[in-house]
Amino acid sequence: MSRRRTLSTKKKLALLVSAATVAGGGAFVMATTSNAAQTPKSAAESSVCQGLATALGNNERFIEGQRANPDAQSEARIANREAVVQQIKVQQEASGCVVGESAQGSQTAQPSAPAEGAGDTGNAGGDAAASGQQVCNGSTVTLSGEGGAPAASSNQFPVGTKLKVTNLDNDKSTTVEVTSASGSCALLNNAAFEQVREPGKFLIRRALIEKVG
Repeated sequence: MSRRRTLSTKKKLALLVSAATVAGGGAFVMATTSNAAQTPKSAAESSVCQGLATALGNNERFIEGQRANPDAQSEARIANREAVVQQIKVQQEASGCVVGESAQGSQTAQPSAPAEGAGDTGNAGGDAAASGQQVCNGSTVTLSGEGGAPAASSNQFPVGTKLKVTNLDNDKSTTVEVTSASGSCALLNNAAFEQVREPGKFLIRRALIEKVG
């Protein structure tokens, strides 16, 4: 009788262990499914990721241009932009995007970035544009990733130029001064971009850019 009870107890323990194993397996499957759902999104899958990828691409293009045609300030500019690139990658990771994914903006025919403060001649459609004239037609606008007070960077307008950027999707606008060169017609730094962007978006698809000074 005692032996039967012992066997019965062992069977119960075996059943409990088996149940625990199955439950653990289920938890593992759930965890795996959860991790799969957190697969980083590409620029094609998310407007947020596309904006960050464009910002990264613009900065990388600027760095390439500085390395191809260096001047006395190139080393400092490159160091600054490399820090910006790292910050954008941090934002990509925090936003659930593919880290390091890079894309170019819509301005595929832009000339290379000029040296800071040396824009007396200007590029086509850039410095020669009259005050109040719309420029960079069809361009998208994203952030440069730089900190500081609201400002812009450009590869068409010299330092000191004032640009008014309007987000046509929410009618918000900001007027900023170009303070540095970049790899795009008009990039807004973090503070300026916050003034005009839609919540959660890092890309302005419908932008009106005007030279106002």
